[in-house]
Amino acid sequence: MDKESPGPGFAIPLTAALLAFLAACGTDEPAQPQVPTEVPVDPRCEATITVPDGFCARVFHPGVGPARHLAVADNGDVFVALRNRGGQAGGVVALRDANGDDEAEQMQRWGDQGGSGIALGDGVLYFATNSSVLRFTLPAGSLTPSGSPETIVDRLPSDRNHATKSIALHPDGSIFVGIGSPSNACQTIPRTAGSPGKDPCGELTLRAGIWRFATDRTGQRQSGGERFSTGVRNAGAIALHPVTSELYAVIHGRDQLRELWPTFYSDVDGSEKPSEEFALIEEGSDFGWPYCYHDPSNNTKVLAPEYGGDGIEVGRCADMDMPAIGLPAHWAPNALAIVSGGTAYPEPYRNGAFVAFHGSWNRSPLQAGYNVVWIPFQGNRPTGDWSVFADGFSGGEISASIQADFRPTGVAVGPDGSVYVSDSLRGRIWKIVAD
Repeated sequence: MDKESPGPGFAIPLTAALLAFLAACGTDEPAQPQVPTEVPVDPRCEATITVPDGFCARVFHPGVGPARHLAVADNGDVFVALRNRGGQAGGVVALRDANGDDEAEQMQRWGDQGGSGIALGDGVLYFATNSSVLRFTLPAGSLTPSGSPETIVDRLPSDRNHATKSIALHPDGSIFVGIGSPSNACQTIPRTAGSPGKDPCGELTLRAGIWRFATDRTGQRQSGGERFSTGVRNAGAIALHPVTSELYAVIHGRDQLRELWPTFYSDVDGSEKPSEEFALIEEGSDFGWPYCYHDPSNNTKVLAPEYGGDGIEVGRCADMDMPAIGLPAHWAPNALAIVSGGTAYPEPYRNGAFVAFHGSWNRSPLQAGYNVVWIPFQGNRPTGDWSVFADGFSGGEISASIQADFRPTGVAVGPDGSVYVSDSLRGRIWKIVAD
């Protein structure tokens, strides 16, 4: 016969006495660790995109086509520049999140020319094709323009390499246009081992710089603008500081040091040099292309081998403008967004710059980039540090750019402080929010 269990009147005093005894005498038993509360994973966060703790990369739109740069209106509408590619027409895609769930339910597509640069002004949208800057009248709250565009600048050079144009709208009524070089290093015979560079390089007359144009005139030619900065091989990423209105750019460095000049450069040199340059662009500045490049190993501008350099000699490059930061080689910076203040993101992501890197094609053995980088500022200047903010776009280790799942090409900050990123392959748009 089973014994009866003692009633509650017995169990409580006995337990209390035992606890008191253990407390008085001590015990060698270790304290049992508390089991942490599991934080539920938001199913709307795309797991393949890694972001810092406290952030979530949500798919704002699964695919709009060959997307390039982005612009976000004050009401949160997102405008995406599209290139012409493989029979796909370019133009602009406008996206709206009507119900506030961080996904675009409404989409309008318009325009029949492909382009890359895009910027919003007061009641207008600027769109840069490879050879022109167009202005559309865009009524407040509208996803589509009212009427045909005006041509602000036309007949910009677009042959050979770096045909796309980046733009940034200044509050004084001018617009900056990045015009990339048509060659790698201005060689006599392009991309040929041992071929010397043209000196002077005639390409600098119309290319490899940043031009400034007025926006109160139409039908301008390049000769009617001002060459604001030169020696800029390809400023695919340009933006104005939101407080100072100063112009910043992230500049593509040259390619193929090892392949074209194996006497002076190792395989490692070819992969790790030169820097992609994050720079404050001042009027009249000269960043040295094609005569010079930035060496990240010693933070020095050195003479290019096409102009007598050996990987060490500085020569004429001592007088060239320096970047604020030398970023990893061949990552291909394609878009820049600068933020200052606001509370949508926690510290330290309230004052600094986001850079979208399209990814390399000429590193060895593995390609790199394919990410979004954060560059913190102290006051209105970069601190010199940087870190990867969003990664995983390539889908893993790849040895060729065609293996990438996605390639970040545009980055913009919305009115709520969230960061939008575009992909050039499938046109996916992400919205990275702070949880």
